[in-house]
Amino acid sequence: MTAFPGLTAGTWTVDPTHAEVGFVARHLMVAKVRGRFTEVSGTVEVGETLAETSVRAVASAASVSTNQADRDGHLRSADFFDVETYPELTFVSTSVSSDSMIGDLTIKGVTRSVTFDLEFDGVQADPWGNTKAGFTATTAINRSDWGLTWNAAIEGGGVLVSDKIAITLEVELLKG
Repeated sequence: MTAFPGLTAGTWTVDPTHAEVGFVARHLMVAKVRGRFTEVSGTVEVGETLAETSVRAVASAASVSTNQADRDGHLRSADFFDVETYPELTFVSTSVSSDSMIGDLTIKGVTRSVTFDLEFDGVQADPWGNTKAGFTATTAINRSDWGLTWNAAIEGGGVLVSDKIAITLEVELLKG
């Protein structure tokens, strides 16, 4: 496929040890809190053309990590991801182009279309004879669009947690 040199048709699987679904939110409107989902999986069905290419990815909601146990517990609660009721976040592409990926993102039972800016990082053979490909995808969402509305007003104005959330996917795929 000329848009992604070296990326051949077939099934490519997300390598969970070399993949990260990360996010950034503003805290108190002055600092950034970074988090990620540590359990991710997915497949990319690469077609002969980009129009025939599809992506499906899943992140375990309970695997959310900000490196702060109390905050992670709150994120897992019904105030945010409600992991008991909604154990997974999913993405299913509807369109892939050389510089973007559009698809349906489902969080907490709500599905909305999102557009990721897409960057192809290349294809490379590893020392064990496997073929790997790398991609970076970025977007920003308003968490309230997915029912993630918990917040608290702060005395100086503003809120505790921003509505806008930046999302970055760093993904290594394994051929076959």
